[in-house]
Amino acid sequence: MSMSGAGRDQGAPGARARALAVLRVRSRALAVALLPAAAAVILLVGGSTGHLTGPGWDLARRIVTPLAVLVLLVAAGVALVVACARPAVTPTVPIAEETAPDLYRMVRDLADRLGVPAPSAIALTPDCDSWLEDRTHPAHAPPPREEHDDAAHAGRSRRAPAAPVLVIGSPFLWWMRVAELRALLAPVVAGTGPSAHPDIAAARRFVRGLDAAVAVTSVPDRGPVSRAVLAGVGWVARLLLHGSRVHAAEMERGVAAAAAERAKAVDYGLRIVAQEQVGLAYAGWDRLLTRVALPAWRMGRWPARLNAGVVAALTELSRRDRLAEGFASRLGERPACDLLEEPGAVDEATSLLAARLFHGGPAETGPDWSPVHWGDYPEEVAGRKWRTDAARLHRILDALRVPPADEETPAPDGPTLARVLNRLTVAPGLPPAPVPAVAPDEDDLAGGSAHGAALAVCLTAELAREEAAAAAVPAGPQGAAAPDPGPLRDDRALPLFPLQPPRTGRELLADHITAMVCCAAMDTVGAVPALDWLDGPTLLVGGARATDLPPQVLTLVEDGDPSGLRSWLTRQGIRPEKPVRLV
Repeated sequence: MSMSGAGRDQGAPGARARALAVLRVRSRALAVALLPAAAAVILLVGGSTGHLTGPGWDLARRIVTPLAVLVLLVAAGVALVVACARPAVTPTVPIAEETAPDLYRMVRDLADRLGVPAPSAIALTPDCDSWLEDRTHPAHAPPPREEHDDAAHAGRSRRAPAAPVLVIGSPFLWWMRVAELRALLAPVVAGTGPSAHPDIAAARRFVRGLDAAVAVTSVPDRGPVSRAVLAGVGWVARLLLHGSRVHAAEMERGVAAAAAERAKAVDYGLRIVAQEQVGLAYAGWDRLLTRVALPAWRMGRWPARLNAGVVAALTELSRRDRLAEGFASRLGERPACDLLEEPGAVDEATSLLAARLFHGGPAETGPDWSPVHWGDYPEEVAGRKWRTDAARLHRILDALRVPPADEETPAPDGPTLARVLNRLTVAPGLPPAPVPAVAPDEDDLAGGSAHGAALAVCLTAELAREEAAAAAVPAGPQGAAAPDPGPLRDDRALPLFPLQPPRTGRELLADHITAMVCCAAMDTVGAVPALDWLDGPTLLVGGARATDLPPQVLTLVEDGDPSGLRSWLTRQGIRPEKPVRLV
């Protein structure tokens, strides 16, 4: 069976009907564009043959002919922008067949069992999702109408659209077993059947082209003439997109339903187990990115083995949460990453892409953007982060030059924890510290001391300046993992998915005080930085994780009461009056 024949048999009737509705929107737009030209031709031919004569017909010719030319020019401009605008393509890591022959073999075998065309290629995304993506960019020409003779079948086979690319979430490859991944991908691969249907493929190309044209016409950095021209083109594209939106959404629902129904014939029971692992993988991946990777990215380091880290994070989660009960028996089966020839190299490539997508880092390693391995993470990320934050906190204290809250306590010299505690202690009757000329958040000033509010505001302003300075540095050349930008598209506007909203001043202050406590613990009692797979940088005091430190810091920040934190320091043997080493 040819690809076109398979696609025709597997196109869901409802999805195909909606695809034809989308194509009718395109046909109506073409008819509207040609209508003035047809009227102008009739008027001109009628005048030249002596049938449509007289002042009224002459006036109609003088009005309709320029109008027809204008409409044709506008239509040609819209068609040109739609044809040249590059539809959005998700940045991924391409996987060549020679680097993953077993994975390609598994996907092709799955496609054969489903009776659908195999995906044209495989790529990985650093996210917990999988889908089919059309990477072709052909002209938006209408496909030939369906016929029943052999010549028509041969013509449709020659014009059959290329199969889409199968994009797989990289955490699935490392956490799931081979059988689970196969079951999870079955409904996704089944979608190549409807994708090969000419009507559905043409409708998708039309909608993607309109969407890309709207994006192009919305770019603000253009001259006044270009903005005026593109504004009209954008209005037409939006009008057509609005008319196609409902039909396109229903078409995709029909395609998904048809793919899910076809996939029931393959590993349906195992798919239920695989879906449970999807939720678990998503939870571990989210914690790993926000708690572990983000602190490293902010320092100019990117963990080079994120996918291996998600396995460690989920293993740790299984020890704390009963959601992963029975995971030990799974780990005895073959992991899906064994389908790759060099999983370490693929892990590194997807880890770098994750840093670009979620944080906006450069596409290549450089002096201020280097990889870090998990064994070096405690010292090079956790310890360095704490000392950097402590140094920033003391710089701001020096700039504020405020007296200690307790006037009877002399201000310690040097970078000491006691200096910080004295500044944050609430003392009745003490005049408030001068707050910098930065509008503070209400949350920063609620509770605590005036000195704490001043520190919170200054920390927010200082970090904003540092982030702005970092953003002004060019990100470097495009990496091979992302498509090259074209004249009507720029893929370098990253990050696409910021992980966290901006932190409040109170949160920043708590982070910096915690960093100061960790530095004091390392320098006075020999505490060491460590990595917690679910919570990120953590402190080990006497070989035990200091889980009771955050509540004491929070009490100091919110209430200005250092008694709890001082008691904790005494129990651990930490001397706050001793100077600490800063970066």
